[in-house]
Amino acid sequence: MQRNELILVVDDQPRMLQSLEQLMVSSGYNVITALGGQLATEQLLEHDVDLMLLDLKMPGFSGHQVMDFVEEHQLNTTVVVVSGETCFDAMSQVLRSRAYDYIRKPYVPEDLLHTVENALKARQLECQNQIINDRLSRSEKLHRYLVNSSPDLIYMLDHEGRFTFVNDRIVELLEFQREELLGMHYRDLIFIGDAEQAGYVFSSRKIDDTSPRNVELRFKCRDADRPPRCFETKTIPIELQSSEIFEGVQTIETFVGIYGVARDISERKEAERTINFQAYHDLLTRLPNRALFKDRLNLAVAQAKRTGNEMAVMFLDLDRFKLVNDTLGHIYGDELLQRVSQKLQGCLREGDTMARFGGDEFTLLMPEVEGKDDATVVAKKIMERLREPFLIEGHEIYVTISVGIAMYPKDGANMDLLVKNADIAMYHIKGRGKNDYQFFCPEMNEATMQRLSLERDMRKGLESEQFELYFQPQVDIVSGQIVAFEALVRWHHPSLGLISPTDFIAVAEETGLILPLGEWIVRKACSVLRSWRDMGINDVRMAINLSSMQIEHKSFIGLVHEVMREYRLSGHDLEMEITENLIMQDMDNSIKKLMQLNDLGVQIAIDDFGTGYSSLSYLQKLPIHTLKIDRSFINEIQEGGGDACIVDAVIAMASGLKLNLIAEGVETEYQMDYLREKGCCEMQGYYFGKPASEQATIELLTHAPFGELVLPSVG
Repeated sequence: MQRNELILVVDDQPRMLQSLEQLMVSSGYNVITALGGQLATEQLLEHDVDLMLLDLKMPGFSGHQVMDFVEEHQLNTTVVVVSGETCFDAMSQVLRSRAYDYIRKPYVPEDLLHTVENALKARQLECQNQIINDRLSRSEKLHRYLVNSSPDLIYMLDHEGRFTFVNDRIVELLEFQREELLGMHYRDLIFIGDAEQAGYVFSSRKIDDTSPRNVELRFKCRDADRPPRCFETKTIPIELQSSEIFEGVQTIETFVGIYGVARDISERKEAERTINFQAYHDLLTRLPNRALFKDRLNLAVAQAKRTGNEMAVMFLDLDRFKLVNDTLGHIYGDELLQRVSQKLQGCLREGDTMARFGGDEFTLLMPEVEGKDDATVVAKKIMERLREPFLIEGHEIYVTISVGIAMYPKDGANMDLLVKNADIAMYHIKGRGKNDYQFFCPEMNEATMQRLSLERDMRKGLESEQFELYFQPQVDIVSGQIVAFEALVRWHHPSLGLISPTDFIAVAEETGLILPLGEWIVRKACSVLRSWRDMGINDVRMAINLSSMQIEHKSFIGLVHEVMREYRLSGHDLEMEITENLIMQDMDNSIKKLMQLNDLGVQIAIDDFGTGYSSLSYLQKLPIHTLKIDRSFINEIQEGGGDACIVDAVIAMASGLKLNLIAEGVETEYQMDYLREKGCCEMQGYYFGKPASEQATIELLTHAPFGELVLPSVG
């Protein structure tokens, strides 16, 4: 049977060479020959020889040199020595080399063939083993690469809980070198707060319990000072899956250790914390939001019911915050809210909760208070802290706050009622001038319901044209002529009758209804003035009162310009009346808006002059044309009474500043004479005429002589 193996026969004796060749060929082997060692090396390089029958003692190039040649060139050839050398040392040297066996000449053919057969079988086994080892080596390299390239931390623990293997991921995740962890107990790596869970997952189990265990653990970093990956504890939370390794000895199994895979979930945990924070906190101020506040308030109510302690809930609202947003912009408004929230938190006791309820509203929960005194102390502290101005990008901003307080259980036994009543108390302060605190009392409910009803009716009234303008004359007592009319709004309520503006303007300003109402007043007043012009009445102007919200609104100047074009009026036909308190609320914005009105030719009058607590320097900064002396100072002018010093001073100041002057609230002839004597020639009040409807005003204007107000004391 023909064999596939190739055998090289090497000898320096031709007859021996031929004999060995014939023997191998007859046994089915493929045979090549080499006469001497030098030729043998050439054959080895030329052919892939499986087995070589080699003589040792050959002239020129011995068998030992041939074996050295095979070794040097790392040839995969099995060597069987066939030699007449009988020296033991020679045989020993051959066998210590790469030779498989040593056959002495003269050889026994059967023994030689048997040796060749065994050598080839051994060679085949070695080749197979080498193939398997190569595959194992490649597989090991691949798996080691996969393990070390894994994004997860792969580890093994022995039965004592010490690390016996960790992959390279440990360096990137925890900054430990692998050598540092090998032999370390897992307790030295686990965050102390997770030691109990780690003991459960890493503990030895019953032999039949081989199910995986999943748990989240935190592993400490090598460098405790480096910025934490997940949160400030400087630990890494991981999701751990582990199972046990058992070795079987017949039917007895012995616990060896644990292997596991730890996945870094730091980013996921950070995302969870972010989502949770966003769900329960205000992102601008970092304060608890409404949801978290209500949750804590519910818990506090439940605890107060068990302990019998009192509790306070505050509702806080920044006064005039809308002014900051409208004038400086929302970026400044947001920064102001952040600064305010920081100051508010500095006023709290331990255990109190301050939350942003929405917009410029905050709520404060004060559990376990000793009556109203504790709440009063905190409320006063808050108001005192906010007295100092906030400096934002060069702007000095003053902030005040209105605080409503509800007490548990007196003012409510549940969350909704406490917040509602604190809100009602806060709005009660808003209606009294703001910048104060107020405890809730039951009587406020009725006032609140009336306010809500009034707000609802106002909205309906604007839609159904229930509002009307009345006009009160302003006269020049020297000429006896009416020089202007002040437009005053009245409300014809369907059930309450005629309502004065003092009863609804404050509600309109609080609810924002002053904007649509103010626009209606401007349009209606200009429409009436246009109709008078069309009737030939050209010598009177129209005075219109403005609220702070109107002049602060970004579209106000555009509205005035649009209405003037629509009704073909010039700026000198109109006079806008504003209070000095409105000016002082935001001097920069006031100057800008009033300058724009002045550019349109509109006259500017300061209403209720002298009642504010402001510097008079603004009179030189603003384009003011007229001062209106407040009626409270005119009332001091009484026949037989003392001198009206304030009135005298205002008249003198207006004369010095070359400003027009109007006295409002003149009700007696004596007051008129006094004012005329002091140099004030334009007046307004009941003495000259009460506010009248549009039709009644037209009749007054069309009396002969035209537009003249006939008075006994006016010549």
